[in-house]
Amino acid sequence: MKIEIWSDVVCPFCYIGKRKFETALAQFEFKNNVQVVWKSYQLMPDMPNNYTKNVYQLLSEKYGIGLDESKAMHNQVSQTAKEVGLVYNFNKAIPVNTLKAHQFIQFAKTQEKQDEAEEALFRSYFTEGKNLNDLSTLLEIGALIGLDKMMLANALESGVYISNIQADIFEAQHVGVRGVPFFLFNGKYAVSGAQDPKLFLETCQKSFEEWRNRTCK
Repeated sequence: MKIEIWSDVVCPFCYIGKRKFETALAQFEFKNNVQVVWKSYQLMPDMPNNYTKNVYQLLSEKYGIGLDESKAMHNQVSQTAKEVGLVYNFNKAIPVNTLKAHQFIQFAKTQEKQDEAEEALFRSYFTEGKNLNDLSTLLEIGALIGLDKMMLANALESGVYISNIQADIFEAQHVGVRGVPFFLFNGKYAVSGAQDPKLFLETCQKSFEEWRNRTCK
């Protein structure tokens, strides 16, 4: 059974959602029969490559709120992340256009390392404060998860996977994605947001039962 997940690597709830989904999947009896496929989605596709402001200023300007309110909102998200074992250091985070990071993920997918890529990029952005639009940084992250440095460099410099990203985003529009994370179970049941693991588990069970009944006929 296939579970597709649309996310963006600078989306704080996407990382939290990944952890909650993993908690549910670990409890699922038939997890070895589940194929997880990560899909690209950009929350800020128009983000300039030379953006120099921090995340507090970004949110402040995007929603027309004060810096103090922006910091309070980020602190609240950090606390939510902490509850699932994640450390968010927003004071280190570098807002970037994520197109290059998604190319990284698309290449990693061809090497059967998509989950490792998602995890490494999330951690690099939210915890370590690394620049995910910087080629040398991405190559360093790639090496840590076992990706071939030369092949990765060629993939990132050539832009060969941009069409895959565009296809994922186009598909997202057609399946009703309005925000991320967005989980689609067996092409039928959708869960939007970083929901409780119980909901993910229940949806897994329901989807799998239908999938198994159909494939066994």
